[in-house]
Amino acid sequence: MRYIKWFGGFVALVLTTSLWTAFAQDTPSVDEIVKKTNHMAYYQGKDGRAQVKMTIRDSQGRTRQKSFTILRRNRDDKDEEQALYVFFHEPPDERGTVFMVHKHVGKDDDRWLYLPALDVVKRIAASDKRTSFVGSHFFYEDVSGRGIDQDNHELVETTDKYYVLKNTPKDPASVEFDSFTMYIHKQTFIPVQIKFEKNGEVYREATTLEVKDIQGYKTVTKGVMKDLRNGGQTLLEYSDVKYDMGLPDDIFTERYLRSAPQDYLK
Repeated sequence: MRYIKWFGGFVALVLTTSLWTAFAQDTPSVDEIVKKTNHMAYYQGKDGRAQVKMTIRDSQGRTRQKSFTILRRNRDDKDEEQALYVFFHEPPDERGTVFMVHKHVGKDDDRWLYLPALDVVKRIAASDKRTSFVGSHFFYEDVSGRGIDQDNHELVETTDKYYVLKNTPKDPASVEFDSFTMYIHKQTFIPVQIKFEKNGEVYREATTLEVKDIQGYKTVTKGVMKDLRNGGQTLLEYSDVKYDMGLPDDIFTERYLRSAPQDYLK
């Protein structure tokens, strides 16, 4: 099983967060918190779509924008196998770029990047998942999510509103962080803030800025990832979010990297 590290990411969080209204009054176990957060972050509804506006601001305050559509489809009913398809509309020189992910449990995800200017399909290696997603402050792994079995999880605090989880990688050599701390809303299980630490310093910070109810699902519609070392950040704003569209499974195949499923991207 997997849960959102951000985006994720964050790109997929917007598509799948939903309201939990009736849980036991006792504090759930760490395993239950992680699984419910994972469920809320990625797997609500059978599928989903969102239009996304990305604003990247560098350390000198200069900005550039991108826009893309995210499609997501669950491929089983176990909160495990899932497919993501991200199609870029703007800027013009990136139109037609596609990022696609097949998420797996117990093994590395499959990730592809199609570059229309070169007419090249690239496989994104597992070692590249902690690199920048299309020049933003999000990483590829923030977009597609991080396996919950890759970290040790500890409930370090419970407040009136949040469960605070500290997550430490089982394989420290595979990531650039020492740990990351998640502030999870107790009623909705939405992660409202994630802080990434290295050598005792918080150097990246993801924050949920806006949540709306869409088709009965509590959905993150605005969030930001900040680089606290150089002052840059990337803002994501979501619109035209829809769930349970009946997306066909075959659009999440290599065939559609070069021939985008336009009917589902509008």
